[in-house]
Amino acid sequence: MATSTVENYIKNIYTLQFEQGEGGNVSMGDLATSLEVTPGTATTMVKSLAKTGLVGYTPRVGVQLTAEGKELALLVLRRHRMIELFLVKVLGMDWHEIHDEAEALEHVISDRVLERIDVLLGHPELDPHGDPIPDKSGAIAERDLLPLVDCQQGQRVVVGRIEDQEDSFLRYLESNALTPGQGLLVSNRDAQAGVVSLEFSDGAKRQLGFEAARKISVELEAAP
Repeated sequence: MATSTVENYIKNIYTLQFEQGEGGNVSMGDLATSLEVTPGTATTMVKSLAKTGLVGYTPRVGVQLTAEGKELALLVLRRHRMIELFLVKVLGMDWHEIHDEAEALEHVISDRVLERIDVLLGHPELDPHGDPIPDKSGAIAERDLLPLVDCQQGQRVVVGRIEDQEDSFLRYLESNALTPGQGLLVSNRDAQAGVVSLEFSDGAKRQLGFEAARKISVELEAAP
């Protein structure tokens, strides 16, 4: 069984390689930053992982997961995201306080308990932040998302995923009802001012700066 350190490295490589990149090599600098360690520490660990067959490593180029490493990464992500949803839906925790709890629990929860949670929650496809939950086989539901900042005036959208999951940003979004599943009308997009104007179904209005709007991915609402 992989240690928690190994699982954390594999999960972060997956995130950088596939969710924030294009499936290519992950640099040691980017990996070290995501794990909050030095590049030297990251390189030493990656070399060790390469010996186990979980990753492929090329000096001065970077690291990428093998098929075995990707399978492990998807399992860890499944645990993490399912636990986050459980903490919100069943235990009533706020979405901005669940990440660290899930980080700890993802390494110790058994497959049996995880599958019971899956059944209890109705086999969910998304966690509270809109991140996809891999199914038991590692498959992830495909969605067509785009940054809110790229939407045009008059488009109706549904909040799909929050890209920045820092505590302060999540609190800001929650206080403004900008959570996954929320429907919105882009009433104006002012490139000069760098502001996106939004309207809710109840008539409430909000404005977001381009920087914040880049951190929110949305789905275009199907035409009636």
